[in-house]
Amino acid sequence: MGLILRGRRAAARPLTAVAIPAALLAGLAGCAAGPNYHRPPPPQAADYGSAPSRGPTTAGPGADGAPQTFVPDADIPAEWWQLFRAPKLSAMVEQALKANPNMEAAQAALRQAQDLYKAQRAAWLPTVQGSFDAQRARNALATLANPTSLPQQNPYYNLYTAQLSLSYSPDVFGGWRRSLEASRAGVAGVRYQLIAMRVTLSSSVVVTAVQEASLRGQIAATRRLLELEHMMTETVRQQRALGTASELDLLARQALEAQTAATLPPLEKQLGQTRDALTALLGKLPSEEPADTFTLEDLSLPTELPVSLPSKLIEQRPDVRQAEENLHAATAQVGVALAGLLPQFAITGDTGSAALAMTKLFTPYSGFWDVGASLTQTLFDAGALIYRHRAADAALDAAGAQYRAAVILACQNVADTLRALGSDAEALKASAEAERAARATFELARQQYALGTISEVALMNSEQSELQAQITLVQARAGRYADTAGLFQALGGGWWNASEAALR
Repeated sequence: MGLILRGRRAAARPLTAVAIPAALLAGLAGCAAGPNYHRPPPPQAADYGSAPSRGPTTAGPGADGAPQTFVPDADIPAEWWQLFRAPKLSAMVEQALKANPNMEAAQAALRQAQDLYKAQRAAWLPTVQGSFDAQRARNALATLANPTSLPQQNPYYNLYTAQLSLSYSPDVFGGWRRSLEASRAGVAGVRYQLIAMRVTLSSSVVVTAVQEASLRGQIAATRRLLELEHMMTETVRQQRALGTASELDLLARQALEAQTAATLPPLEKQLGQTRDALTALLGKLPSEEPADTFTLEDLSLPTELPVSLPSKLIEQRPDVRQAEENLHAATAQVGVALAGLLPQFAITGDTGSAALAMTKLFTPYSGFWDVGASLTQTLFDAGALIYRHRAADAALDAAGAQYRAAVILACQNVADTLRALGSDAEALKASAEAERAARATFELARQQYALGTISEVALMNSEQSELQAQITLVQARAGRYADTAGLFQALGGGWWNASEAALR
């Protein structure tokens, strides 16, 4: 139930009289209801705990074994993927940013949010509507009074009305301002969602390309290993035919060959699925798979990596910025709910002309106008407004907790990636040393085989060990590339250095 106080007057005064009560009510709107938003303080941590972020990583042999140094507070380029110095990779990332449907959906969502905000912003101004009404009517002949004030000769008459109507709700307690503030924060949140999509998409393309390169290297080594296993099986079969090997030896060799063969189909399946995933990231169907393929030799490892302080990280991470805008919107919604508990004001006005003939419109004595102001205060609604205010307070608490969780997750992502990069360097060094030792062993075995001091089976076993070491080395190299891309993503992807056109 609402209490309505209304005043209206009809006389020969212009519609501009509406400006007087509007100005008076606008003067009451000195401040907005609810709490003012203040940005949360940044984290005071100076680093990411025990995660390595100062000294260079362990050096290993080969181009991929160069130590990576961490540069504190270094800036990140918007097109960070170019640091891998792979033109094919850069071209695919650019194509994905232009053609990926999820990116297009995020861009459309941003335009939608911006237009809805502009539509809501129009509530600041009065609404003026024009109307024209034409009626054909018949009077009852037995009435005591004739509405047309003419002799009751013809009960039929026409009535034409041209009218302008004005309505305006002054934002006395700032409810509209808080609602507009929440919408503005919502637009910013959608924009950061688009930026997060850009960062995630570019990182996904890079990581998927690295995974493809790793799988191609593993498949090549596995196929060569399977060829060796088959050759060794045939050798043992010949030895069995000569009586120098037993049936048990042949069965054991066949089992090892079958085990090696069983590892190839999963790798080939994973490669096919990786290519499908890369094609989908480019916004294409599986039948439109790109012609370019990737090997680890196509990539170069960035050796200087940025590390932002936690206080700066929250400015760079789009998911943290989105959570912050959600907190801003929730703060403003508390003001909206509080303003709903207070009186609501409205101003209305009409002006126009009414006549029994079109030619009489806008002639003297056919004009009319009215202006009115109303105040409405809810007296009883079973506590609905109070519960809405409490719900807004609870939503604010939830948004604050979600913001803190986003900050913690951002710092955790960076710390995890830094730890991974340190471990990757150690793993690559160990794998490279193991591969080098296996290769040296194979070279020695080949020399001994040429001299006739070892058998062909011993030579094949030596080469088998080398190929297995190569597979492990490929995996270690790929892990280092993937985690390097993960660090750029964890630090925000350099979106603040991108052009404005790229972020909308």
